[in-house]
Amino acid sequence: MVAADTSAWIDYARGTASPMAHKLENALLDGTLVIPLPVLYEVLSGPGLTQTAETAILALPQLNLWIGFWERAAIMRRKLLQRGQKARSMDCMIAQNCIDHDIALITTDTDYRHFRSFGLRHA
Repeated sequence: MVAADTSAWIDYARGTASPMAHKLENALLDGTLVIPLPVLYEVLSGPGLTQTAETAILALPQLNLWIGFWERAAIMRRKLLQRGQKARSMDCMIAQNCIDHDIALITTDTDYRHFRSFGLRHA
């Protein structure tokens, strides 16, 4: 199983021939793609999303939030900020959702490298 960050979804939706869009497409085709709930929120918020795309996205298996999720995400963000590293709130929530489920993340966003020390795996 593998998840994709919003940046990979954007590349995929635009038809950008990036390695991450290709990985996302392969995961969609082979049925191994799951969607973190924060990514679901971001993707469904896109003003250009079609009804067909929405239906397909909602059909994906979702990574539920476990008890203590908010605390773990906040503590991870605080530690990153204390180190002087970039830690956007939504990125922290996406990373924590994947860490909790031990799911690798497809992303074009290099800021996710900071989450490796907390157990985030990259696809």
